[in-house]
Amino acid sequence: MKYDRGEKIAALREKAMALPLLPGVYIMRDKAGKVIYVGKAKALKNRVSQYFGSPVGHSEKVRQMVAHVDKFDYILAGSEFEALVLECSLIKQYAPKYNILLKDDKGYHYIRVSPPPFSRISVALQKTEDGARYIGPYMSSYGIKQAVDEANKVSGLSTCSRTLAYGRKPPKTERPCLNYHIGQCCAPCTGKVTEAEYAERVQGAIDLLTRGSGEMMKMLTAEMEAAAERLDFEKAAKLRDRIAAIRRIDQKQKVVMSKVQKQDVIAMVRSGGYCCFEVFCFRNGALTDREEFITEELEAEAADRGEFLQWYYLSHRTVPPQITVDDLPEDAELLEQLLTKEAGRRVHIVRPQKGEQAALVDMCRQNAAQHLADRLGMGGRETAALQELMTLLGLPELPRRIESYDISHTAGEDAVAGMVVFENGKPKKSDYRRFTIKEAKGGDDPAAMTEVLTRRFAEYREHEGEAGFGTLPDLILLDGGEAQVQAVQPVLEAFDIDVPLFGLVKDGHHRTRAVALSGGELQVQSHRAAYSLVSALQEEVHRYAIGFHRQKRSKKISTTLTAIEGVGETRARELLRRFGSVKAVAASTEEELLTVKGMTRPAAKAIIAYFSEK
Repeated sequence: MKYDRGEKIAALREKAMALPLLPGVYIMRDKAGKVIYVGKAKALKNRVSQYFGSPVGHSEKVRQMVAHVDKFDYILAGSEFEALVLECSLIKQYAPKYNILLKDDKGYHYIRVSPPPFSRISVALQKTEDGARYIGPYMSSYGIKQAVDEANKVSGLSTCSRTLAYGRKPPKTERPCLNYHIGQCCAPCTGKVTEAEYAERVQGAIDLLTRGSGEMMKMLTAEMEAAAERLDFEKAAKLRDRIAAIRRIDQKQKVVMSKVQKQDVIAMVRSGGYCCFEVFCFRNGALTDREEFITEELEAEAADRGEFLQWYYLSHRTVPPQITVDDLPEDAELLEQLLTKEAGRRVHIVRPQKGEQAALVDMCRQNAAQHLADRLGMGGRETAALQELMTLLGLPELPRRIESYDISHTAGEDAVAGMVVFENGKPKKSDYRRFTIKEAKGGDDPAAMTEVLTRRFAEYREHEGEAGFGTLPDLILLDGGEAQVQAVQPVLEAFDIDVPLFGLVKDGHHRTRAVALSGGELQVQSHRAAYSLVSALQEEVHRYAIGFHRQKRSKKISTTLTAIEGVGETRARELLRRFGSVKAVAASTEEELLTVKGMTRPAAKAIIAYFSEK
């Protein structure tokens, strides 16, 4: 008997519909009985039945998971919080394939000090028996790499590819590299320092790495003062320079600071079926570490955020007192309770709206967008703008393809429309289209929009699946306010097309002021990346539509003049260049017409006769 997947899904849905409306955990299993997904629910019946209903709105990963489900189990919990705790425990136990389980392959890092003389300090992923000294391990790759780089610069240690003269005196004839000239290397390759002097620098760098800049500053200041008292001014000056270098490094580190002394800032960007989570770790107000994790998207945004936070903090990370996020995860209050229990102190999950914290979140989101853009081959700036626009408009997915429409006419005459397409945040000019308004009355922009969108989606139904008109957009933007949106919405419903639809409202200076929707407006000026994107769209579609209108009107005017005997295309262009309009040509005298380049008296007389009969 042939296996009927449709019958299996129907049976699973029937079982799901019989579940109680109580909190609990559900466990999806494949044919072999292996757990492939674990989830929690406030009401098991509602949540589980969604998987086996209509696939519309499901991500690709959810569709794949459902296709492999052969049966499911469930466990009732006494509360939503108990369900959350149980879910975390089962995910740890089974490591299901379709949960967000990010491979933490960053591992440990060590500071490696090569054998003397002229030791080099670098970062190593593992210890080896090579005679070098290893300091560590350290969890933070970002922090330790930054620290080693700064310690090398402060101490003037060699980091270039030149081979140092181990066991012999370096040649003084060799020219030092650029690092020496910019004050970041003492040039041991040229013999400018002795082995003993270089060893002292190496030890200073190790002290800086192991003790920190505060302890080093105290120690170096004491040494400098002692050297000055001994009248050893040369050594005192060298120590003074090292103290100044450490101060410069400290100031550089304070470029990204937070008033909140201990927090993690986390942002998520989704695109192309993937999620990128970016984490900035602040300790003592300074950015000390950063990590990024990319996984396939599974659930809705809020659910993916919640699952990531569970994984990130319950696997091995220290939970800070504050977790600052770009948007709240699903069941944020329950997650706060869970993390508070894990940390043994109060933990807050906050979403800032403005100020320094909001700026840090924006920076974190931009980094996430850049990392995801690298994965998908998109531009980081465009991805960040699309992500911000998606959040602002409440879109179900990143609007990778946006269509924008504008109407152009002169007092209702010669009405036309332009359609521009932005793909991945950039213009796709091969998909631009022009429309001549045929039915709507002059000056009725909502009716003209209705006509244009009707023709556009009639083409879609005819060429569905093909490039151009056969491709549906992820977002439609109309130049105009609520009236245009309300006029066009029935067109989408008539064609059974579910695409988000908004209007673009201009201010008195013809600049984008707000995004219109049925029932109100959304202000966009405070959302810098999204504002720049919609402004670029509005300017581009306006340019395209008005360019077509001018071309059409110019052709009409030119046709009027070329209807006169003795006036061809060249003479018509010269007349319009000289007088600016057909009306001005008609009001000109014979002598004025003769001032036009290439004009003859018979042609001038013909022009006057033509308009005198009108």
